[in-house]
Amino acid sequence: MSTGALIMAIGTQAVFIVVTGFFFYKVLTIKPNPEPDSFNDNDEESN
Repeated sequence: MSTGALIMAIGTQAVFIVVTGFFFYKVLTIKPNPEPDSFNDNDEESN
C-alpha cells in the first residue's frame, strides 16, 4: 500500500469515527421531552 493510500484510509476512518462520536454524544445528551409520550395523556376526558 502506498503512503498516499494509507493516509487517505486513516483520514477517512478518522472522519467517520469523529462524526459517529458526535452523533452518539448528541443522542446521549438530549434533553427529555417535557410533553407526555402518549396520545391518550393529551386527550381531555369527554365521556
